[in-house]
Amino acid sequence: MTSHCTLTGKIAGVTGAGHGIGRAIAHVLAEAGAKVAVTDVDEAGAQAVAQEIREQGGEALAFPLDVTDQTAATEVVQALVARWGRLDIWCNNAGVSTMNRFVDLTERDWDFNMDINAKGTFLCSQVVVRQMLTQEPDEEGIRGRIINTASMAGKRGNAPFLAHYVASKFAVVGLTQAMAGELAPEGILVNAVCPGYVRTGMQERELRWEAELRGVAVEDVQQLYIADTPLGRLETPEDVARVVLFLASPLANFVTGEAVNVNGGAFME
Repeated sequence: MTSHCTLTGKIAGVTGAGHGIGRAIAHVLAEAGAKVAVTDVDEAGAQAVAQEIREQGGEALAFPLDVTDQTAATEVVQALVARWGRLDIWCNNAGVSTMNRFVDLTERDWDFNMDINAKGTFLCSQVVVRQMLTQEPDEEGIRGRIINTASMAGKRGNAPFLAHYVASKFAVVGLTQAMAGELAPEGILVNAVCPGYVRTGMQERELRWEAELRGVAVEDVQQLYIADTPLGRLETPEDVARVVLFLASPLANFVTGEAVNVNGGAFME
């Protein structure tokens, strides 16, 4: 880590940070010196991650947060600003997935994925932007940074059994670009990361679902994921978190509106 990736004195919030990619993001930002608000709909998970950070010498608070509840998001932002004075970095990481053949997808499947992945990103971002607009910019003219967790599926529609998830993540990429263009003059940078096949609890569920839908073994599906990745392994949450750190750091002061591929070469453009 170079000095340019140091986040000492910065205040960050991460949604969906009780597990998986969000947990790794919270840890990496804290290791770089940021004070981190760990949020998750699973309050116990958020509390556990915040405690891990504190035990490692970092500073963290935990909050329960359903990202589809804008009032709750407002209360979280107000609480962390009351404690730490401002908000420099917000990571919209909370996400869900379900799987089924397109013809068998239900309206409930569609709404669940769109509500958490797309609408949750919108609702939280709106609260965060309202706060950031009140803040004085730094010496580079930056008031704050928003980093969204999209997906390789937000760029590559050919993802079997995930039509609704694909739609939600394409929405995140589009929202990222629209926000970036509108908010750049205000000194707010907005970017996204697009992970591939990440080894998380979510992926473990998807492996089981896809194996059942394909009528094959879970191990066979996992090998399909690895074979689709030129670097030849499954991605780790830390692989994603390190790119989030770059986007959160001064190294990315002239980067906005990007959806950065972090997928081991599984999708290139």
